[in-house]
Amino acid sequence: MTSQESAPEALAHLRDAHARMKEELHRVIVGQEEVIDELLLAVLTRGHCLLVGVPGLAKTLMISSLAKTMDLSFNRIQFTPDLMPGDITGNELLHIDPETNERKFRFAPGPIFANVVLADEINRTPPKTQAALLESMVERQVTSAGVRHPLPDPFFVLATQNPIEQEGTYPLPEAQLDRFMFMVQVPYPTADEEREILRRTTGGETADLTPVIKSDELLKLQHAVRAMPIADHVFDYVLALTRGTRVHSDEPLSFMKQWVTWGAGPRASQFLVLGAKAHAALEGRNHVAVEDVRAVAHPVLRHRIVTNFSAAAEGVTADHIVDRLLQEVDPGAGVGAGVPSVKEA
Repeated sequence: MTSQESAPEALAHLRDAHARMKEELHRVIVGQEEVIDELLLAVLTRGHCLLVGVPGLAKTLMISSLAKTMDLSFNRIQFTPDLMPGDITGNELLHIDPETNERKFRFAPGPIFANVVLADEINRTPPKTQAALLESMVERQVTSAGVRHPLPDPFFVLATQNPIEQEGTYPLPEAQLDRFMFMVQVPYPTADEEREILRRTTGGETADLTPVIKSDELLKLQHAVRAMPIADHVFDYVLALTRGTRVHSDEPLSFMKQWVTWGAGPRASQFLVLGAKAHAALEGRNHVAVEDVRAVAHPVLRHRIVTNFSAAAEGVTADHIVDRLLQEVDPGAGVGAGVPSVKEA
């Protein structure tokens, strides 16, 4: 990809790179089409991802393989209860010059200094250490002793979380969850997929992944995604979705008050737009449609909608609420004065 490429050529190059990355990933990952698609959408929009699934679903393998297909540096951090913030970001260490005996502190970078950082079982470490990721994820830098240290570009935090083990865990606070563009649900494989997993993992053959793109090429692809045009009516639809979830505003949809404690913030609107742009580009369109917003609504909104006790008692999850939201908000109507437009019964 060159700077002289036209927009259609850039988008064609993006789709080709996406197809080659998926093909390479499927050499080691069986199935999980939707999970891989959402991971790649996040990568193309500079977003961070939280993968939620039970043990043994190849979450770690998927993330490390993704880094290899993009020829990016990769570090894995195993989160534990005794992990300290400096174990992630780095520390100031005393250095003694052997010749002059001069003493000075030098910054020793931690494992966060990589293009792709796997935060494995992020909910197994206390909030103090979880918060060490906040500045890195948003500002893409680390501050130590008043000095800012920029992180590599591109930079992604891809975290995993086990939803069934809650003993000895520290649930991520809403402010931390909001930093993740997508919450990706990793499901069990189908019977045919699991049979193929057995064939691949119990034999003697291993697949060596080949890098598909370089970091500078990825940055250009990300720029092409952000340059995608989007019409005002699509912006209005995004606003109707996110503002309709806010039960403490004047614009919530009626059913939200029954099941929701807190709704999605402005960052959800931003990620809906960016995710929709990437989805449109990969679908072969040079503009964003309402369908692209709907395609990324669940991974963007599911961790930004805080359900209440009534929802838990009735078995209503955040995904159920997003389903209802997409059903009731009319894509063909604008938000007017800011009140979400709802389809007539």
